[in-house]
Amino acid sequence: MHRIAPLARSRSFTGYFGRSIAVATLSATALATALPSLAQDDALALDDWTAIEQAAQGQTVYWNAWGGDSRTNDYLSWVADELEARHDIELVHVKLSDTGTAVSRVIAEKAAGNLDEGAIDLIWINGENFAAMKDNDLLFGPFAEALPHYALTRADANPEVRVDFTVPTEGFEAPWGKAQLTFYYDSARVETPPSSMAELLDWARAHPGRFTYPLVPDFTGSTFLKQALIELTPDTAPLYQPVEESDFATVTAPLWDYLDALHPYLWREGRNFPTSGPEMKRLMGDGELSLAFTFIPSEPAAAVADFQLPPTTRSYVLDAGTLGNVHFVAIPFNASHKAGALVTANFLLSPEAQAHKQDPAVWGDRTVLDMDAVSDEVRATFIDDSDNPAALPAGALSKTLPEPHPSWMERLEAAWLERYGSQ
Repeated sequence: MHRIAPLARSRSFTGYFGRSIAVATLSATALATALPSLAQDDALALDDWTAIEQAAQGQTVYWNAWGGDSRTNDYLSWVADELEARHDIELVHVKLSDTGTAVSRVIAEKAAGNLDEGAIDLIWINGENFAAMKDNDLLFGPFAEALPHYALTRADANPEVRVDFTVPTEGFEAPWGKAQLTFYYDSARVETPPSSMAELLDWARAHPGRFTYPLVPDFTGSTFLKQALIELTPDTAPLYQPVEESDFATVTAPLWDYLDALHPYLWREGRNFPTSGPEMKRLMGDGELSLAFTFIPSEPAAAVADFQLPPTTRSYVLDAGTLGNVHFVAIPFNASHKAGALVTANFLLSPEAQAHKQDPAVWGDRTVLDMDAVSDEVRATFIDDSDNPAALPAGALSKTLPEPHPSWMERLEAAWLERYGSQ
């Protein structure tokens, strides 16, 4: 048996979202410390946006965000340039491979009594980490619905912008993009791709070595586990409650049976796994794989344009739908530059920033704005790449499966590592 080399935990945007962290390390004294109210916090009044913009001028905002993709990093650089030109804000992208690193720093600062001079002003966050910070009063707010551009999400009609992995956001984080699990394949090698997890197993048996998934706990790899579990378990209801309330062994038994059957037919017979979604994409580009997946629906088409994937690449989603979620930004309770962070979060929701982000030539990250809330002129700025052969067909993302409760991610990852981490 071959041992899988341990790797640093990462989250790609496919991860996007970072590891959860152990919040039990907070002392009872630190947890009991009262947070500053909005009125006490540098006299910020969320109903006076002009005053917030004035207070933000000249501030340096330290945004801790995943830094594992060049296109994403380039977009954040564009945001920084725009904020400097429009608001005299210096935005510093603190690049992370693991969002939990930032969360751990906020925990340490609170435990040390640092309540208003934190090193982190904004965090790109989701799921487990948001739940941990919210439960332990580590977040500033609620602020999201006070952002002037938030109304363009039409949250009442799009409730997903108020929920993060089943956890109500209650205004403590602001949405700024959408992701959904998307499969892609080389049509020169694959005539009919599998349309379900059950068909994927049959396809892998017929095409050994031509498929794999990233090494857990990479976010893309962990998302594959959740997708499979949702399709394979007879009753999905327990997945949307805290994992402690369920019989974990019974609920997950179909998943482990499935992976035991699948692994011998994976790339390198399941003895090794790519470290991330980008590495899996590289294997597709090198011709080692014929079928792969991503959490960025536009990524295959963009990779074809960048000559990273062959022009015969095609994208699709499974017939029953695929996992999708909204990703958010949050402000730590002790952020040093809250006004600047608020202005940044609002700019990220602006039609200009959302349209630029959705452009496949830039990043391709889907907008959280409701097109019924913007003018025809603004709507025209959002580029539609549906005529690109490598892009998803129109309407393909209409079947979005909701994320399980965040507690399931950590338990699944731990169980996977215990079963397969020393193969």
